Amino acid sequence: MLPPGRPAPGVALIDPVPLYREGLSGLIRRTPGLRWLGSTGDLHAAVRLHERLRPDVLLVDSVLDPVGHLARLLVERDPTLLVIGLVRDAHSHANYVTSALEAGVRGVVPRSAQPEQIVRVIAETFRSRGYIHPDLRPNERPTLTRREYEVLTLIADGLENQQVANELIVSVETVRTHVKGILRKLSARDRTHAVSLAYRSGLLIGRPAVLE
Repeated sequence: MLPPGRPAPGVALIDPVPLYREGLSGLIRRTPGLRWLGSTGDLHAAVRLHERLRPDVLLVDSVLDPVGHLARLLVERDPTLLVIGLVRDAHSHANYVTSALEAGVRGVVPRSAQPEQIVRVIAETFRSRGYIHPDLRPNERPTLTRREYEVLTLIADGLENQQVANELIVSVETVRTHVKGILRKLSARDRTHAVSLAYRSGLLIGRPAVLE
C-alpha cells in the first residue's frame, strides 16, 4: 500500500455515529501500513483530539463540517495534517468538494464507500498529498494532454516558462503554446488563475484527466 520503509501514517476519525467509528477502527487496525489512533463523535472535542493524538490523516464526516470551518482551523494549526472528508449523499456535489478543497481538505470519499475504497483513499491521500474519489470528481473536467498536464504541474511548482522549457527540454515557444492551450481549456485569465482553478477542480490533487 505504501512505500517500504516509510512510517505508517496514524489515522483518526471524527464521526457522530458510534457504529461507524467502531467499524473504521477495526478496518484500519487490520490494514497493514496504517495505524489507528482514535476517534470522537463530538465536534467540539475535535481540536483536543488532534492536539492529543497528532494524526497524519484525519477523517471528518461532512455533516459535522459542512463548510470546512473545522478543516481550515486544524490545517492552519498543523499544515502537515491531511484532512479527508467523508462525504454524505447530501454533500456529494461539486460545490461542496470545491469548498472543502479551499478550506484545506486534501481528500474526499463517499462516507458510504466500500471499506477497500476508503482504505485506498487514505493511502493515496497520504502518498500523493491529495486524492478525490472518482465518484466525487466533477462530471465535466477539462481534458489536458499529458504534456499540458506536465507544464501545468511545473507552473504550479512556481517555474517560469524558460524554466519549464529547460525541465522538459523543449523550446520556450512550445511551452507558450501549451500554456495558451491550458488557459483556453480551463477558461483561465492567466497562469495563476489556471493553477487556482486546477486545484479547486481537483485536477492537480486527484488523478489527472489526461490524454496520451
